[in-house]
Amino acid sequence: MARDGDDHSIPADSGSASPRTAPTGRTSSMPIARTQNLRVLEGRFVLERVSDVRAVALEADLLALVLGPDGGAAMRRDDTAEDGWAALWNGDDAHDPDATGMLSAIVAPLAAGDLPVWTAASYDGDLVLVPAGRLEEAVGVLHRAGHQVAV
Repeated sequence: MARDGDDHSIPADSGSASPRTAPTGRTSSMPIARTQNLRVLEGRFVLERVSDVRAVALEADLLALVLGPDGGAAMRRDDTAEDGWAALWNGDDAHDPDATGMLSAIVAPLAAGDLPVWTAASYDGDLVLVPAGRLEEAVGVLHRAGHQVAV
């Protein structure tokens, strides 16, 4: 359930306009991604397949519930999980919902570092989960990409 908005195709007859320039040559007023402040949420999280949303307990350990055509997924806190995930949050600093590339500015460096991610979004920000055993590596990658990460 990632809201990124990086797909800004320009019509073929637009000449040499860049993705941030309208075909008329005017610069788009849509904000673009910038370095971000993230924080690591307390605890470890597990992912569960959801086939019936009515069976999901809406309790304090539920971090995110994502529904899709295939059913869904729940992200729950479970500090005892051996293969748990660590959660990063970028929603403490408000950003314009129309800002493009906010999520990709985080996940692209992680992908380049060969780090798997799970994502979910709320109105105010994004959750990016990385394997808990690789959190230190993920924080280093994000720092090198210019982001601030509070651990």
